Amino acid sequence: MKQRILVLLGTRPEAIKLFPVIRRLKAEQVGVTVCATAQHRQMLDQVLKLAKVVPDFDLNVMTPNQTLDNLSARLLYDIGAVMERVKPTRVVVQGDTATAMTGALAAYYHRIPVSHVEAGLRSGDIYAPFPEEVNRKIVGSIADQHFAPTERAARALLAENVPQARIHVTGNTVVDALILAKTMVEEDPWMARRWDDIKQRHGNRRLILVTCHRRENFGGGVQNIVNALETILNREDVAVVLPVHPNPNVRDIFSARFANHPRVVLISPQEYTDFVSLLSMAYLVLTDSGGVQEEAPTFGKPVLVMRETTERPEGVEAGTARLVGADYDRIVGETFRLLDDDATYAAMARSHNPFGDGHASERIVKVLLDA
Repeated sequence: MKQRILVLLGTRPEAIKLFPVIRRLKAEQVGVTVCATAQHRQMLDQVLKLAKVVPDFDLNVMTPNQTLDNLSARLLYDIGAVMERVKPTRVVVQGDTATAMTGALAAYYHRIPVSHVEAGLRSGDIYAPFPEEVNRKIVGSIADQHFAPTERAARALLAENVPQARIHVTGNTVVDALILAKTMVEEDPWMARRWDDIKQRHGNRRLILVTCHRRENFGGGVQNIVNALETILNREDVAVVLPVHPNPNVRDIFSARFANHPRVVLISPQEYTDFVSLLSMAYLVLTDSGGVQEEAPTFGKPVLVMRETTERPEGVEAGTARLVGADYDRIVGETFRLLDDDATYAAMARSHNPFGDGHASERIVKVLLDA
């Protein structure tokens, strides 16, 4: 029977990590249907445009300040309707989003097998990251193909009694996407000059790239992060570049505190190639993002993770990342250590990415075709 694969994606990270898989499937002339739920609208569209991926279905579910229960209910119903129309032989989901979780659940209700890209990441705390940790566990209980990015992720699945034959260690497709984007930047003169104004404005100052969007940091955590950044910015030798997440729980606080600061560059969420350029310029990264923990090591950028736990401990173990939580003292202390201690910086800035080699999508598609 000819395969009909339905690929679900709803957020910027999903699009980044799935477009190399979609591209590879189409190159193999596999029947692929792409459904964009658009639980994040603008940021998703940026990546789809860059990757030249035109969804066959666009559910456009994003609403302002949407609650998790309302979002999940809409996704489950609408994705189920798409499955009724497409009747796929397999569903591919990625990561830990509401789209991935409800997509897997809808597929289960329709008795359609599920492939999980980036399977097996675990923090061990169902509330951190919230709700991503539980989303992953739900997908993991349904999927029959688990594409683990690392050996550690594979071991986590084995510990949950997933049969070894169903686990495939592939590397993370984010590295595939990063390499493709890096090539685009290097081959396009305009992209290569994209941030010349920041370079000229801040001269020899070291640029700190900051991203913040996790729900568990809303409220007190974000306030601590903002306070820490204000202290770090007392130093004249640094500048901060901050792509501001559109969620008002983040956007309003950062805008209120830093809109007029001479050494803070507040920008909207960037197209992927523009973010890759920013990452290559940065001296170090402060983030609560999972994806950035995977991307920064390719450029040899130390990462301070503003979370108490991470489902990507490989970076911490490899020495490319360090957990600092949303804790004022730890954020300030570890940032100053990297700015002032060359040996500490050099130990973290090792250009080795423990998350993959750029060939994950090839391995995934081979398994999909052999199924």
